[in-house]
Amino acid sequence: MGETRGLKILTSLAQDGRLTVKLAEESLPPPTGYEILVRVEAAPINPSDLGLLFGPADVANADYGDGRIVAQMPDAAVRAMAARIGEAMPVGNEGAGTVIAAGDAAEAQALLGRRVACVPGGMFAQYRLVDARSVLLLPEGASAEQGASAFVNPLTALGFVETARAQGHKAIVHTAAASNLGQMLVRIAREDGIPLINIVRSEAQAATLRGLGADHVLDSSQADFLQALQDAVEATGATIAFDAIGGGTLVSQILHAMERAASKGAAYSRYGSDVLKQAYIYGALDTAPTVITRSFGFGWSVGGWLLFPFLQRAGAETVERMRQRVRDSLTTTFASAYKARISLQDALSRDAALAYNARRTGEKYLILPNG
Repeated sequence: MGETRGLKILTSLAQDGRLTVKLAEESLPPPTGYEILVRVEAAPINPSDLGLLFGPADVANADYGDGRIVAQMPDAAVRAMAARIGEAMPVGNEGAGTVIAAGDAAEAQALLGRRVACVPGGMFAQYRLVDARSVLLLPEGASAEQGASAFVNPLTALGFVETARAQGHKAIVHTAAASNLGQMLVRIAREDGIPLINIVRSEAQAATLRGLGADHVLDSSQADFLQALQDAVEATGATIAFDAIGGGTLVSQILHAMERAASKGAAYSRYGSDVLKQAYIYGALDTAPTVITRSFGFGWSVGGWLLFPFLQRAGAETVERMRQRVRDSLTTTFASAYKARISLQDALSRDAALAYNARRTGEKYLILPNG
């Protein structure tokens, strides 16, 4: 087999702040050793992809055409991203497709003609060379669309549960909870018997989660939200939160509710309760500053949570157990829904870019590079 030619999406940042996203041709050599060549058939656009693809660039006022987008990046962002200036970077954390060629290693040869999911980066492309030992072999009959989101959201949702258990928490608070990830977490929590408080931003989103059987669904747009949050924390004993929003006051409000619940009926202490209240920020749907009003004593912690550092700490045995659970329940517990399916070329059109970059909860887009 000779070289394989295809298209991929690249993003680059110039010194003057111009961000260029374009389609580029590439040639991939035949796979060797443990390598496999995957014909990419589906790749989701995750928020983490958008951070690399566009970041805070002015997509609304960008120039579109000729298979590219050219947008202006704010000066502060250009300074913060100095290390990527001049680098043409591939995009797309994960996806799924069919193995059309393989190196001579037995592990690679065994995957020929099979459909796999993988998370090597650069999946907004027609073809991708990956290590056979890192992929997830999809069940017989599973489509690429069903397997496209088999890594980031499922392992993140499972990672939240593993983190909570390891740190001794018995109930969880989750924000932006109507997302694909949030719906997976609802199913996991029900299967594992873990109390879960779901915070959403509209009644329609709340109805979606109630339809999945979620017990505690709170709409932050309602006037009684703070009281409802306090009541739910008291009912569940939640002391850990995973926040996808990032900016604003919601994390502070959650910690305050946890402190009120932990202090209820206890003797007064000027240091607050001795129950550790933990909040992890794992997303940036709101890029404004995170505002923390310290109304919850000293027994609290706010930090960041990312999937891949968690997986490195968790160890091979835990990660393999998580991966197997995803494979076993790919079309049920870990099923994903998509608002629209677009081609690589469509992804660079103005209408599509503005739609998927809006990052609306529950409106995930799927790229079909060879569709």
